[in-house]
Amino acid sequence: MAKKHVSVRYFLIILCIVLITACTLPQIGTKQQEVTEEEEMPDETMTAIYAIVESLTAQPTVTEVPPTSTVIPATETPIMTATETFTNTPVASATQTVTATKVPTAGITTVPARAMIFEAARLSTPPTLDGVWDEWTNSAYPMTYVIFGAENWTGANDLEGSFRVGWDSNYLYLAVKVKDDIYVQNASGVDLYKGDVIELLLDANLQGDFYSTTLSPDDYQLDVSPGRPDTSGTKEAYLYYPSSLAGDKTSSVIIASVSQAGLYRMEAAIPWSLFNTSPYAGAKFGFALRASDNDNGGQNVQQSMVACIAGNSLANPTTWAELRLK
Repeated sequence: MAKKHVSVRYFLIILCIVLITACTLPQIGTKQQEVTEEEEMPDETMTAIYAIVESLTAQPTVTEVPPTSTVIPATETPIMTATETFTNTPVASATQTVTATKVPTAGITTVPARAMIFEAARLSTPPTLDGVWDEWTNSAYPMTYVIFGAENWTGANDLEGSFRVGWDSNYLYLAVKVKDDIYVQNASGVDLYKGDVIELLLDANLQGDFYSTTLSPDDYQLDVSPGRPDTSGTKEAYLYYPSSLAGDKTSSVIIASVSQAGLYRMEAAIPWSLFNTSPYAGAKFGFALRASDNDNGGQNVQQSMVACIAGNSLANPTTWAELRLK
């Protein structure tokens, strides 16, 4: 009997242990499951911060765009450049095109004339260049309009002139007589105009740029000196414009002069090649002839100037006269 009671006691103890274990095991498993889920669940706040940090630190994707080439506009070529070339063609067939600043009246098919017209006689025999006018038979034109230094001009005896013009296939000829009470020419080279000189303005392409109010490469300014320090001295010619051709032209221009009290005469032969053009009967050129005066023997200065046409301005070729080759 004693052994039977012991076995029952052990059975009951084992049964209790099993029951207790069965009640406690699910709770432990659930707790472990919850803890595991909490550990695996990410914190939303931290995720947001990480997202912001990543967005700030992440390198943006850059699509490389090839650089576009910069187009630099072409520099406008000025009217006059050192590289300009000229052709020795007659005015009538000149190929240079110059845009007119004024459109002629509709219906006009020929270029109108300048305000004043001078004629150059065709010389079958070249004149003897000695300062004497005995070979000249064509008309003389006055050179009496004061265009500079009127405050220094004291009258006809101070400065006044007349001239004749001739031509042949090689030269443009000038014969000039100037009343000048005091002859002064001590200047030379680029300063030649600061003494007593004759100045020629010639537009070699009159029809091509008839309405242009600015100088063009076919416009020429040439000064010719009767002599330094007097008409028996060194003759000189200097080209001022176009500046690309500027310089001493004494070796090209033939000059002769004589003088007496209060007056000097000068003859000059200027080659057409200097103007880069060829002459022909009927040719027309822009033209002005002027005389510059200096009465101050102690200073090289241009005091006054007279011209063959009133209102003449070097800078505006439309103020020049017209020369026609007969």
